[in-house]
Amino acid sequence: MANGLDDVVAADTVLSDVDGAGGHLTVRGHSLKELAGHWRYGQVVRLLFDGFFDELPGDAELERAIGSARVEVFDRLQPMLAEFVPLDIYSAMRAGMAMLPDGEELADALRLIAAPAVLTPALLRLGGGETPVAPDEKADHAGDMLRMLAGAASPALARALDTYLVTVCDHGLNASTFATRVVASTQAGLTSAILAGLGALKGPLHGGAPGPVIEMLDAIEASGDAAAWLRGEIARGERIMGFGHRIYRVRDPRADVLKAALRQLGSRKETSAGKMGSGKMDSRLAFAETVEQAALEVLRIAKPQRSIQTNVEFYTALLLEAAGFPKEAFSNVFAAGRVAGWIAHAREQQATGRLIRPQSRYVGPVPDLVA
Repeated sequence: MANGLDDVVAADTVLSDVDGAGGHLTVRGHSLKELAGHWRYGQVVRLLFDGFFDELPGDAELERAIGSARVEVFDRLQPMLAEFVPLDIYSAMRAGMAMLPDGEELADALRLIAAPAVLTPALLRLGGGETPVAPDEKADHAGDMLRMLAGAASPALARALDTYLVTVCDHGLNASTFATRVVASTQAGLTSAILAGLGALKGPLHGGAPGPVIEMLDAIEASGDAAAWLRGEIARGERIMGFGHRIYRVRDPRADVLKAALRQLGSRKETSAGKMGSGKMDSRLAFAETVEQAALEVLRIAKPQRSIQTNVEFYTALLLEAAGFPKEAFSNVFAAGRVAGWIAHAREQQATGRLIRPQSRYVGPVPDLVA
């Protein structure tokens, strides 16, 4: 038995390859560096969906269709969102998505792409006593998400968020993607499969870490001594958030992509619609880089037998904070990017027609069958 299914190959896929030893991520034949910051999220959706839906439109037409889906989702779900506000923001988004039709067509997939981008800003505004902002079907997907959150979005922030959505669109057979494929293998609809992915992503060992990165940075800043604070956490048996990964034994390539996006965002002089302007962003990033170097050194000394490097969550936290999302909504934004990969994996799994049914090994007491 492979505990945690380590090194067990459970699927052949054309969608993504995670090279943990080399620190490379490939999405359908394209390197992460080739895609992030260069391809829009809508283009990457088309890349992932290619071959899994009949008559998939071109890039521009598909982006317009995603815009129309945002409007449809808002019109369909906005009247009932007040009922979900008492829930935590992630559960509220998941509850809203559960109300979508459970079909298999491209229209069903596009509603699922649109839903996290629409529901997250709407629920945050309702929770703050504000009226939700309706989508603009002609707007860029990331920019419209920010506009629905804050009423306006600078082009710089929209580009940074778009880079993030592309960066996290797919990442091998992680827990949420595997959960999605298991449900899809039963020939359940896309909404059922995506709800499984959302359930897995909610766990703190998978998608819940970027929020605590902000808490860690704030605590270190208050302490005034990064190395001492980090050593104290390790001595208490606590995880250092934003470091270490199940697959990567070198630096997570997504961390560098998001760090570059933050540097570019900080260098912009245009006013942001997020929580901080370029000056504060530069200061926050410089502090985070100092903490990162301290953490890598402390971890190297404390755990010399393991290679614990910066992962995607460290700079995700800074980017989403700059974009104006509260830390409790970080997993929602992660889902807004990853949902494209989940849908593609669901369709790929359904194409095989094979129900996922592994074996378990019974280790409990054995009855006396002779008697």
